[in-house]
Amino acid sequence: MTTKTTKSPYWQGMAAGAPFVLVVVPLSILFGVVATEAGLSVFETMVMTTLVIAGAAQFTAVQLLSEGAPTLIALVTALAVNLRMAMYSASLTPHLGAAPVRHKALIAWLMVDQAYACGMLAYERNPGWSVAQKASFYFGTVSLIVPLWGVFTFVGAVVGEAIPPEFALDFAVPITFLAMIGPMLRTQAHMVAAGVAIIVSLFLAFLPYSIGVLLGGLAGMIAGAEAERQMAHRGIAI
Repeated sequence: MTTKTTKSPYWQGMAAGAPFVLVVVPLSILFGVVATEAGLSVFETMVMTTLVIAGAAQFTAVQLLSEGAPTLIALVTALAVNLRMAMYSASLTPHLGAAPVRHKALIAWLMVDQAYACGMLAYERNPGWSVAQKASFYFGTVSLIVPLWGVFTFVGAVVGEAIPPEFALDFAVPITFLAMIGPMLRTQAHMVAAGVAIIVSLFLAFLPYSIGVLLGGLAGMIAGAEAERQMAHRGIAI
């Protein structure tokens, strides 16, 4: 009985997502602190974090609003940051597109970077999994991440100002994305996209409202797509 449980896709998914708890907890606390410092009430903070469940977009919107950016700029920037979810959805469709509508709706709501990264790696390693097994794995990855994101956002919103500055919770943001993106940079096209995005973002760091980061991301996607096209044209394995 224990063996079957341990080997089930759901428990494999939970095990794959568990290490991200180490960064999700401080990241969610940090968001609660930032949101309330930006002027949101605890209730407003919790509504946002429950409905959106997208750390990068939430941080972006709150940070821009706290800096006095126009609401339209904050919304457009947050939407642009979350455009990656559309790409996630497209790449998950071959694996989860045949799932029941209720499951797809839940997956869409619970789509987070960590679950996507873990899911794609697992699906590649287990090509024989059924749609139900793949969905089960995905739900396993978010079983710890999403509830803890909500719980510790509340903690941060309530006790934010009591957290000593020397705790430096903002370390969780870069560590989270490095942990997710690092294992996925497996082709030359991926490396080109990441490199161009970084260089352009740094070069345009002087632009207001973090517009340089958006332009860097766009430049990276274009460069990565062109690199793939060139490599395919030359017959180089991508």
